[in-house]
Amino acid sequence: MYTFQSRVRYSELDPERKLSIASIVDYFQDCSTFHSEQLGVGLDYLEERDMLWVMSYWQIVIDRYPKLCDNITIGTFPYEFKGFMGYRNFFIKDEAGEDIIRANSIWSLINLKTGRPVRPPEEMLTAYQLETKLPMDYEPRKIVLPDGGRKEASLVVGKQHLDSNYHVNNGQYINMAQDFLPEYFAIGQMRAEYRKSALLHDCIVPEVFEQENLVSVSLCDEAGQPYAVVEFRKKKQ
Repeated sequence: MYTFQSRVRYSELDPERKLSIASIVDYFQDCSTFHSEQLGVGLDYLEERDMLWVMSYWQIVIDRYPKLCDNITIGTFPYEFKGFMGYRNFFIKDEAGEDIIRANSIWSLINLKTGRPVRPPEEMLTAYQLETKLPMDYEPRKIVLPDGGRKEASLVVGKQHLDSNYHVNNGQYINMAQDFLPEYFAIGQMRAEYRKSALLHDCIVPEVFEQENLVSVSLCDEAGQPYAVVEFRKKKQ
């Protein structure tokens, strides 16, 4: 397990002055990166071996949002490897040590030369210590969309959307989708399913599906094939 401490900054807040979903995702991505770097299987290790971990799925459950100046602990650990896939939990604890945000994630290891999935080498599997997965309601990886979506104005991928792999960062899809939430929609759970990578100057066409307490956004290419599907479930009052 890897953890680090932080204090909620003003720059991490949403308009309601609580930690934004984008900041939660950033914390989790940073935490897994810190973990891999500490174990010696981080970015340089992967680059030297022409490998890349690609995000396939997020499920983030928010029991309570941290607020400005709250002291929090961010943590992560892998709980399973299966073929070319890695499964990793995340959490945010409050100052009393209570889990207030929990997450599940699924990653695929890709060979950059072939573009195909590859099994993690034994030294990587040895570096990571598997732990018992967090208690939470694990939903299916596939997000099923209802009928009757509405298309919104297309977006063009800019340099600000890219990460060090020159793909749209997985958190950026969540930012794009969040723009279509109704006002005062407090997120209790977010799921994101990633289908393929969008690149610089690609056109992304959002299609929005609204149900009671649930909003799904399919972020598609111009042919209607999704790059990512993001689902937001409204927090129970």
